[in-house]
Amino acid sequence: MRLDKLLGNMGYGSRKEVKLLLKQKAVTVDGIVVKDAAMHVKPEVQHVSVFGERVHYTEFIYLMMNKPPGVISATEDLHDKTVIDLLDPLAQHFKPFPVGRLDKDTEGLLLITNDGQLSHNLLSPKKHVPKTYYARIDGVVTEADIEAFKNGVVLDDGYKTKPGELVILKSDTVSEIELTIHEGKFHQVKRMFEAVDKKVVYLKRLSMGSLKLDETLELGDYRELTEEELAALKNINQ
Repeated sequence: MRLDKLLGNMGYGSRKEVKLLLKQKAVTVDGIVVKDAAMHVKPEVQHVSVFGERVHYTEFIYLMMNKPPGVISATEDLHDKTVIDLLDPLAQHFKPFPVGRLDKDTEGLLLITNDGQLSHNLLSPKKHVPKTYYARIDGVVTEADIEAFKNGVVLDDGYKTKPGELVILKSDTVSEIELTIHEGKFHQVKRMFEAVDKKVVYLKRLSMGSLKLDETLELGDYRELTEEELAALKNINQ
């Protein structure tokens, strides 16, 4: 890879800014000062540094976010703040995108990456990747609802959902539940409860496949996936 491309990809600036770094003798390769922007380097094996700080080459980034309400799951929007707007400039530099969508008012686990293959695997209908949600429901959730969800319910557009696993945490005028589904239709959790004449008043995603929300993350915060979390995600249905 060309040296200027490597440094540009890793957030050290435009080609013009990278040339300035080279001119300032700020860049070394294996301990030797380099001024040639077109020099080819192997970032996986060679030691590239800027102002003495090693450049750790990364092609993909994998971030777990605790998505806050009021923010949309998109890369850009003319009217609303997006989850990408919450990232620092270096993370944005990788041009990441959310894997799937959470509604604007929904909170919880959101994976953000620039790895298109992983995103495809997690979202592919053929993979049946489970997603678990916590919700508060306006209405008394009953055993009959558990049975209905187990058999699949018919949504407002006539689509019959695949079986969902509904667990009642609290049954009252405002009930609390956990629901695991294996598909991702538009507003699916909300529409499933509408199909049994109830309304979701709060929704939070807890997990996606093997990836579970880090409860220490405040709303709007994010962190990189651990090696174990990433390996488990990549092993889905392989």
